[in-house]
Amino acid sequence: MKKRLVVLTGAGVSAESGISTFRDSNGLWENYNVEDVASIDGWYRDKALVLDFYNQRREQLRTVRPNAAHIAIAELERDYDVTVVTQNVDNLHEAAGSTRIIHLHGELTKVRPENCCNEADGFSEASVFDIGYGKIVLGDLAPNGAQLRPHIVWFGEAVPKIEAAIDAVQRADILLIVGTSLQVYPAAGLYRYAGNDTPVFIIDPKDVPVHDRRITHIKDVATSGMMTFRELCDKKRI
Repeated sequence: MKKRLVVLTGAGVSAESGISTFRDSNGLWENYNVEDVASIDGWYRDKALVLDFYNQRREQLRTVRPNAAHIAIAELERDYDVTVVTQNVDNLHEAAGSTRIIHLHGELTKVRPENCCNEADGFSEASVFDIGYGKIVLGDLAPNGAQLRPHIVWFGEAVPKIEAAIDAVQRADILLIVGTSLQVYPAAGLYRYAGNDTPVFIIDPKDVPVHDRRITHIKDVATSGMMTFRELCDKKRI
């Protein structure tokens, strides 16, 4: 029986494919103020701006490919029962071949009516659909007559899949964290749900703000860090 391995990924995994990280030190994302394009308040202030921003992100996503880290994560399925929990909204894990993925913050290639997939309907994704790398603009309506919006979890909104992510981490035999600073909650706290005897590995070139005896910090970028992780697994027979 394969061991259960949960891989928590963040922007650092996709950065090596050419996708800019979500937010840098000056609070900008692709030269936009984060609160203007990644918050529910920003959506209600200027829907056209938000739609155009995500149209640009989908167009950018069309041009990139999975990197060696995405592929190495997918290849872990040969030896482990793998669940990927990602903060990323791109589809590069899918493109690399990973088969079980929990998207905490939504999916860039998908849209939904602005009045659905919320607390009122139990966050049902029945009305969510994939548009690939296409565009939506103000006036593009869902079958129920509501404006279409990106299927993205913005600041100020609930993270409906956090419970599924917590459950996966609680059941994990091994937890691997790749390319996330562990500073954006609630995802940053997920590692705390790992069992006391569950080994935790973090791949990040920077220092990480956690101190836990279970954690092995591989101070490297995602692509080469994944090679080190596999070597450690082989050496420690985990």
